[in-house]
Amino acid sequence: MKQGVTGYPPLAFRTLSMWFGLPVLWIVLKVLRVPFRIERGDWRELGMLTFTNMLVWHVLAILAVQALSSGRAAILGYTMPIFSALWGVAVFGERLKPRHVAGIVCAGLGVSLLLWHEFQTLAGRPLAAVGMLVAAAVWALGTQQMRRTRIVAPTLAIVFWMTLLTTLAMTLATVLFERDRWAVPAPSTIAAIAYNAVLIFGLAQPVWLIMARNLPPIASSMSVMLIPVLGTVSGAWWLNEALHWQDGAAIVLVLAAIASVMWPARAQRE
Repeated sequence: MKQGVTGYPPLAFRTLSMWFGLPVLWIVLKVLRVPFRIERGDWRELGMLTFTNMLVWHVLAILAVQALSSGRAAILGYTMPIFSALWGVAVFGERLKPRHVAGIVCAGLGVSLLLWHEFQTLAGRPLAAVGMLVAAAVWALGTQQMRRTRIVAPTLAIVFWMTLLTTLAMTLATVLFERDRWAVPAPSTIAAIAYNAVLIFGLAQPVWLIMARNLPPIASSMSVMLIPVLGTVSGAWWLNEALHWQDGAAIVLVLAAIASVMWPARAQRE
């Protein structure tokens, strides 16, 4: 994403990625013989899920990525599991087990350590940082809603229509706000668009939403905590960014957080 928006309008980049990703999704549904139909009474809820799971996230995240480094954006964006747990308790009446609370604490400490050397830089980009946190909070609410959706259609069909609705909205946004900046993408931007179209919108996003619908929100949310870790490590490998002891400690804490919610519970005696 960072490579794609460097020197290219961010909303246009995301919109192109989604338009090219839609045929990939369509082919997947056709090959798997998944019906596209959404019942008339489910469209209102589908619109709400689209807003919280995709639209806010894709708009704010891509704008923030252009202003921040990819690593900082990933770390801020994947505070989502913490927001998800807070939404669950405050809005949906969830009761967290002690190990879930421990996982949330570990995740929070891990994110803080990953940001240890970034606070001074983030202070110069407050709007981008706040935008990324808002995107994470809204996405977390969408994760809770996805788990509780009453739409009877297959998840892949829901993903297809959510992606299409978001693509149309983002197309309108780039026409209104970026039209004077449109240009032929550079080869590096084209490669980033292709990567996002096939691997993000054609693979990763559907897999994530299937997980969000079928796993408890605390488990599906915490499972994405490896993303900022991978972002930090790949930044050190690819971009020669320095690693510090805080990064190693954060990786341990994040792994502990994931294990705390994903480890199978002991079977209770009858």
